[in-house]
Amino acid sequence: MFDQIILSELISMLFYSVIGMVLMYIAYKIIEILSPFPIVKEIEEDQNTSLAILIGSVFVSMAIIIAAVILS
Repeated sequence: MFDQIILSELISMLFYSVIGMVLMYIAYKIIEILSPFPIVKEIEEDQNTSLAILIGSVFVSMAIIIAAVILS
């Protein structure tokens, strides 16, 4: 099983994973800058469930887009 793993595939997987995480972080920072209120305060202190669901859905959609770009 381990004989079939090629080092270049492992390196490219790690590279694309890091790129995906960086893009997700950048997307979160853009959302945080554009929002008129502090997101963390709204979710943690005010228990704004709808905002948490919205941010989660943005992350899932970004992950799908990034995965589609990487696989193409």
